[in-house]
Amino acid sequence: MIDMELFNYTVENLLKGFGITLQIGVSGIALSLLVGMLLALMRVSGNKLAVGFAFSYSTIFRGTPLLVQLFILYYGLGTLGFIRHTPALWWLFSDATRCAILAIALNSGAYIGEVFRGGFQSIPNGQIEAAKAIGMRPFKRFCRVSFPLAIRQALPAYSNEIILVIKGTSLASTIAVMDITGHAKRLMNQSYAIVETFMIAGLLYLAINFTLLTIVHVIERWLHIAKR
Repeated sequence: MIDMELFNYTVENLLKGFGITLQIGVSGIALSLLVGMLLALMRVSGNKLAVGFAFSYSTIFRGTPLLVQLFILYYGLGTLGFIRHTPALWWLFSDATRCAILAIALNSGAYIGEVFRGGFQSIPNGQIEAAKAIGMRPFKRFCRVSFPLAIRQALPAYSNEIILVIKGTSLASTIAVMDITGHAKRLMNQSYAIVETFMIAGLLYLAINFTLLTIVHVIERWLHIAKR
């Protein structure tokens, strides 16, 4: 028999963290897209310095756990004197939620960079040469040829990264962010209803992922129709 009072109390408290999880997830996805696109462009630029930097960045951030990166950003960098005495940096690193967004953006950006690099490298050379032949300038060529073709190739893999980002937001609770998982941990210590609490928390994460994947699917279908 389900204790409805406990159920309602659990749902009410977990929904308080729903907005924080959504904020961290959506902000992290948006920023990681910018980071990933920049890294991908550097990888295909042909510039040895840019390629080396992007490769090193990708290796470091994909080769170390997100939790370690989160701890370094929040607990580590915040102890440095020049960060404490620089208002803009202290504003960023003194807040756990902002650190969580930054950590997710930097980490996910490394993976997205590889996804988009593959997308750019899959573009047929004939398409680029044709755009050059008609006198299309580099920026216009990127916007009308390279990016649309790359995004079609990269979107299925990118949707997987979105799922990982939302699941990764649960690590924010380790630095005292009261997201869904943070509230679930507190409720678990109060009521000891471990299974019920985390099942509801899991359903909330599932709802976020389902919504975002639906949006990606709609974009994918639109791009497929536009291709015809």
